[in-house]
Amino acid sequence: MDGLQDFDGGDEMRFERRGRAGVVTLTRPQALNAVTHRMVLALSKALAAWENDDRIVLVVIQAQGRAFSAGGDIQHIYEAGRKGEPLIGFFADEYRLNAQIRRFGKPCVALIDGIVMGGGVGVSFHGSHRVMTANARFAMPECGIGFFPDVGGSFSCRG
Repeated sequence: MDGLQDFDGGDEMRFERRGRAGVVTLTRPQALNAVTHRMVLALSKALAAWENDDRIVLVVIQAQGRAFSAGGDIQHIYEAGRKGEPLIGFFADEYRLNAQIRRFGKPCVALIDGIVMGGGVGVSFHGSHRVMTANARFAMPECGIGFFPDVGGSFSCRG
């Protein structure tokens, strides 16, 4: 049966089965779909379940609003760092998710419209297919402060 599935994404992500597709929708348009730790864990859980589900033959990742994803939730990361509680677990889980997407055994299609930066690049570029509209704006702002582009920002998509 088609319909919503619960992978603990709360109000930040929606997971649905539509026909033979597992559809992920980032649902934080007010925050430009900035990726939170909860989103990383929920997407990882969904991919693990769908990879072993014969009813699912591909996964589609899309987003609401004017941004696919403006990256990691920098405000939350900044505030945690100021409190002396760096979010090491967030980054470790985010990088594991990127690897999981890359190794995913079924087609994984990212529909990229609007802003895609940082962690949004990680969620989208490691899949087997990326579809970008003319409105897509790609950036790795980490470079502007001297960081190496992480989450696959320098990854070659060639085959």
